[in-house]
Amino acid sequence: MSSPDSGVKIPRERLPYSAIVDRPKRKLPGGARVVVWPIVNVEDWDINRPMPRVVIPAPTGIAVLPDIANWGWHEYGMRVGFWRMKQALDSRGIRASLSINGRVCESYPRVAQAALDAKWEFVGHNYIQVPLPRVEDQPEAIRQTIEAIERFAGYRPKGWMSPGFAQTMSTVDYLTAAGIRYICDWAVDDQPCDIATTHGPLVAMPYPIEVNDVVLMAVQHQRSEVLLERMRDTFDRLYAEGAEQPRVMGIALHPYLSGVPHRIKYLEQGLDYIRGHKDVLFWTGEQLLEWHTASAAAAK
Repeated sequence: MSSPDSGVKIPRERLPYSAIVDRPKRKLPGGARVVVWPIVNVEDWDINRPMPRVVIPAPTGIAVLPDIANWGWHEYGMRVGFWRMKQALDSRGIRASLSINGRVCESYPRVAQAALDAKWEFVGHNYIQVPLPRVEDQPEAIRQTIEAIERFAGYRPKGWMSPGFAQTMSTVDYLTAAGIRYICDWAVDDQPCDIATTHGPLVAMPYPIEVNDVVLMAVQHQRSEVLLERMRDTFDRLYAEGAEQPRVMGIALHPYLSGVPHRIKYLEQGLDYIRGHKDVLFWTGEQLLEWHTASAAAAK
C-alpha cells in the first residue's frame, strides 16, 4: 500500500523483489568477477549548525554552538586527510567517485579541483551536510547542488548520495526530475537495480553500509584495523560468488576518518589485497551505470 500521508509509493512498490539466484548471469568486461567502487565523501560542515557527527561529546552533555572541536575534526580531513587518501588511490591508479556537497566547490575549491584533475566522478551530496528531510525545499536543494557542481566541473552529476542516507518518500521523484540517473541511498543488492519513479527509472547502486568508515568508526567505534578486515572478508566472499554472478563491492570513505594517520595503512593494505587478485575492476559509479544499462538491456 502507498504511504498514507503523502500518496506516494513506498519502496517495495518502486523496487520489485528479485532473488539474485534467479537472475540471468550478467557479464563484466574481460570476464571480471567483481567491480570495486571506491566513494570518497567530502562535505561542508556549517559552523553555525550542530555538527553532523561528533568525536568529542559536548561539555556536561549540553550541546554548544559554535562546536569548534568537532568542526575541527572534519576540517582536519579536508586539510590533511583528503590528500593522504588521494595519494593512496592515485598511486594505485584508482579513480574514485567523489560524493560532494555542492558548497565544497566554493569553500574547498582546492579539494574539488584535485578530484577534477584526477578525473574522479562528481556525485551530488546535497548542497551542505544537512539531511534532506530537514531541508525546507528538496527540489531547490537538489537543483542548487547540481548547478554548483556543473559550474565547477563543467557537467551535471549523474549520481546522488543523500547525507546520512536520509530522504523522504518523494526524494527519488525529485531526483529523476532533476536529471539524476542513480542513487546511493538504496543499498539493497550486490548489483545495480532499477527503482520506479514518476520521471522514469532511477538506478539503485550497491553503496556500502558496512564497508563504510562512518559506520565502522563513528557509529560502531570499531578498532581501526577492522576496516581492513571488513574490506578483505567482503571481497573474498564477493570474489568467490562473482565466478557465477558478477558482484559490486563499494567502499565508502571520509577524509576525517580513513585519512587520519592511524587508519590510512589499513585502507592501503585493503586496496593492495584486492589488487592482488585477477578479474577485478575498479570503476566509478558512472561506469557502473553504463554497464548496468547495457547489460540489463542485453539480458532482457
